[in-house]
Amino acid sequence: MDKSNAYGASLALLAALGFSLKAIFVKLAYPYGVDAITLLALRMGFALPVFLWVGLAGQKAGASLSRGDWGRLVTLGCLGYYGASILDFWGLEYISAGLERLILFTYPTLTLLIGVLFQGKPFTRREGIAVALCYSGIGFAFIHDLGLGDTRSVLIGGALVFGSSVSYALYLSGSAPMIARLGAMRFSALAMLVSSAVTLLHFMAVQPFSAFIQPLPVYGWGLAMAIFATIVPVFAQSAAIRRIGAGQASLFGMVGPMLTIGFGWWLLDEAVSAAQMAGAALVVVGILIVSRR
Repeated sequence: MDKSNAYGASLALLAALGFSLKAIFVKLAYPYGVDAITLLALRMGFALPVFLWVGLAGQKAGASLSRGDWGRLVTLGCLGYYGASILDFWGLEYISAGLERLILFTYPTLTLLIGVLFQGKPFTRREGIAVALCYSGIGFAFIHDLGLGDTRSVLIGGALVFGSSVSYALYLSGSAPMIARLGAMRFSALAMLVSSAVTLLHFMAVQPFSAFIQPLPVYGWGLAMAIFATIVPVFAQSAAIRRIGAGQASLFGMVGPMLTIGFGWWLLDEAVSAAQMAGAALVVVGILIVSRR
């Protein structure tokens, strides 16, 4: 692996670490009575100044955007960190953080499939082996979690999180050409500004402004989510896509479920089984295979 690809892989892994913490922060905030859209609005509100600053700086330094560019940005912003996030937050009301991350991480194969079917991208034998190993690993861990909780809750939560995965895969697939045109930092900032605006509009449509009055720990988890599970991984993910492409960046992100399982065991007292450990090993092998050139 050359230096550029190694750096891209490191950025993708950093993004996976940050995104894996999101479900943990959400689960830690929910016991205080906050609802999904209010928590998401707090996350976006805390992150908004950073994305506004980067977006305005990029607008001054970069080329002007066409009407088509703005249309694509609005679409991707709605799909990415609004659509995918609100479905994910709703799903976390029903299922564990570990199971959420396992279902959500069907998006790498969805991203690759979208690229093959609609963008004319090749699907290499190496990527096929990596996907098979990663999915086998996720399957091992998924079997463990199916036995936990109420079946109806698992089905509802699982469907919501799978919808989040589809939304995020569409965002990743559409983001690569926009990143190439606008640059990783500028695109990420503008897409997040759109997501933040749509999130706050949703909040104002369904909640009174007084819903922002929450126990102090909710603000702490919301701020942590904004910094460590939004700002850092969003920029890292976009930079990784620019260097190694959306498909490979999403494959490196498949370590996320195993990170979430570990954090869930450590911080949320969620059970960990031998099947989950076997699954983690298969995912790591899959990542190592796809990272070799």
